[in-house]
Amino acid sequence: MIRVFIVAASPLIRGGLQSVLADSRFDVVGSAVNLESVSGQFVDVEPDVVLVEAAADAQEELLNVLEEAGVAQEYAVIVLSEQPKSGWLSRALRAGVRAVLPRDANAEQLRAALEAAAAGLVVVHPGEMSAVLQAPAALSSPISELPEQLTPRERQVLQMVSAGLGNKEIAGRLSISEHTVKFHVASILGKLGASTRTEAVSIGIRHGLVLL
Repeated sequence: MIRVFIVAASPLIRGGLQSVLADSRFDVVGSAVNLESVSGQFVDVEPDVVLVEAAADAQEELLNVLEEAGVAQEYAVIVLSEQPKSGWLSRALRAGVRAVLPRDANAEQLRAALEAAAAGLVVVHPGEMSAVLQAPAALSSPISELPEQLTPRERQVLQMVSAGLGNKEIAGRLSISEHTVKFHVASILGKLGASTRTEAVSIGIRHGLVLL
């Protein structure tokens, strides 16, 4: 059973999502009006997926919260939003968001996305694919070589970070300690000249170190 936490400002939308998830495959373990109000609830209920509804005028604000709090690095996050711009969608995926769906996605699409995200996959609705494929021009321009190359292990870790995996998940998949994962992440940030995991992934994409 997949444990789902719903974040939506409208009681009507929260109720509608709960109705869609009234299925033996899912267990709605909590809800909130916004991510800021959640506080420590995630730790208490341990959701497999966090389903977030974003109003068109709150897309940037939501993404800022996700990046600052690192929510999408620790939990599988699905965002329901209308017509995200290419830059926003790319940034959301780099921040670790597992799926972006239109707010009017049907019940089967939503359930399928929840199952895929819980399994560690990334999902994009066909209607949003054009935004994914519209890569910023800056990404196609020549860039300088890295002063110090990443090791094969560091490239593995960076790829997993780009997929939104937290230190614990990475440690489990690579059969290493969380302390070692932290060491690799620190080394990656230093070599790439990045101050955050999100920035490291962005630089890694530009250098062809991360496969999307």
